[in-house]
Amino acid sequence: MGKRKEKISSKIGWSTPDKICVRGLDLPNEILGHMNLGDLAFLQLTGRKATPEESRVFNAIIITLVEHGITPSALAARMTYMGAPESLQAAVAAGLCGLGTVFVGSMEGASKMLYEALPEDKLGTGADLDAIALETVEKFRAKKAIVPGLGHPVHKPVDPRAPRLFQIAAENGKSGEYIELIQKIQTVAEEKSGKMLPINATGAIGAICCEFGFPWKIVRGFGVMARAIGLVGHILEESENPISFELWQRAEEEILETSGPGAA
Repeated sequence: MGKRKEKISSKIGWSTPDKICVRGLDLPNEILGHMNLGDLAFLQLTGRKATPEESRVFNAIIITLVEHGITPSALAARMTYMGAPESLQAAVAAGLCGLGTVFVGSMEGASKMLYEALPEDKLGTGADLDAIALETVEKFRAKKAIVPGLGHPVHKPVDPRAPRLFQIAAENGKSGEYIELIQKIQTVAEEKSGKMLPINATGAIGAICCEFGFPWKIVRGFGVMARAIGLVGHILEESENPISFELWQRAEEEILETSGPGAA
């Protein structure tokens, strides 16, 4: 629990009758028309403007997370909208609530794993990444736990997003020991399991977030902000070309067929 403060303070923003300030910049004159959404998110998080190279990598991360089809989060948002079309925000929130250790939120687990395996104060000290990768995989195997950031139900043997993200990171000076480490972890994990375990998008993003130095506890938030955009798009489509009612009816019909009074 936090301690009482003598004065409340915030470095993020403030407003007066004639001015709005965000992270020390005048919103109308220094941000509007000068920054894209990803750059503003970077400013909000770090308190400084992104360099052109950081902007390219950070925007790539955010864009990657916006959309991935009719996923559980999209279904949750659409079904909630069908039941409560007057509450768009509740539908978005319903979809966001499903961003956990399996979908999207696994980027948090990947970055936490990498930071624990290779603390930032060990960067550049000649750490044995092969040994660290082996130790990391063995720890997860001992717990019978999934290595975060590896594997995908659809994208095999390669998640096409991961190599492109790594390429963008390399082209913009954000490819270092954390990206190398997760690649080595993947190699060991595949050897030990005998399965195809591609680095997925969230694994790549988790590693790149470590290259930025973002705290692992906030990394899932990038998925939340990005996927909110995608969910709004799904809700708009649901309002124009609904699928939720059909999904509901098919589930009812098939359950009656397989489990109802006339089921074999």
